[in-house]
Amino acid sequence: MINTIGEAAGQVYQVLDKSGESTIAKLKTATKMNDFILAAAVGWLARENKVKINQSGKSVKVSLV
Repeated sequence: MINTIGEAAGQVYQVLDKSGESTIAKLKTATKMNDFILAAAVGWLARENKVKINQSGKSVKVSLV
């Protein structure tokens, strides 16, 4: 499971690097990940201080640091 989450974090990072700031919904569409894996991947990147997460109303946006 750790390898899966690590690989997913790499995918998320690549999407953000290419497209810039993105909502969780757009990341889910771009990566085709399920909710759990996407949340774990974003958490992994956040723990490594590679992304910042902002919430505006109901929308959550993720961007590279």
